[in-house]
Amino acid sequence: MGDSARFWDARADRYSRKPVKDAESYEKTLDRTRKHLSSNDEVLEVGCGTGTTALLLAPCVKRITASDISSRMIEIAREKAAAEKVENVRFDRGTLFDEGLERGSFDIVMGFNLLHLLEDLPDAVRRINELLKPGGLFISKTVCLGERSRVWTILVAVMRAFGLAPYVRCLKVAELENIIVDEDFDIIESDFLPPSAPVRYIVARKPRPGSLEDGRRGAC
Repeated sequence: MGDSARFWDARADRYSRKPVKDAESYEKTLDRTRKHLSSNDEVLEVGCGTGTTALLLAPCVKRITASDISSRMIEIAREKAAAEKVENVRFDRGTLFDEGLERGSFDIVMGFNLLHLLEDLPDAVRRINELLKPGGLFISKTVCLGERSRVWTILVAVMRAFGLAPYVRCLKVAELENIIVDEDFDIIESDFLPPSAPVRYIVARKPRPGSLEDGRRGAC
């Protein structure tokens, strides 16, 4: 976790105090995600930050395990959960590859503003597939800077060289979706959210053996 963990540890307190930059799009993301959740779901959120999303979605599901590589982010998330008296969310410092995460144990895996920060994205998506039950959903929202001018790629590289940015993969939507499909997912929902930004909201399903099941009714 090394450099990335230290990067986010150093920014956790300031990050937790910042208001959501695009509150309208964030609420739309929550609303669309809630439609895929039900009260019996076991959920994993990876890259949970200071826990805001997990705590807001907690009333819709049975249990959320939320993890982040930043120990300070997790400390803040636990403080928020205690203050709000939310008891069905567990915050752990860790990654997708922690041994404590059992294969086939989650109905939903969520990763918001995460995938573009991972150096081995295919391996991460493969691991998400392993962690999901058959028929489970992978819900993500990902910055795709590859859809913008190459200037962004250069800017990110310069910022990273000065320690002002973490690793960022400048994804194109087609590349992202191909990786997800190649790791044995069926994409059932995909579009830009908001429409004017290079941020892709994707819902993908791990197939059930021999099933053509599609759609899911949420309980929240």
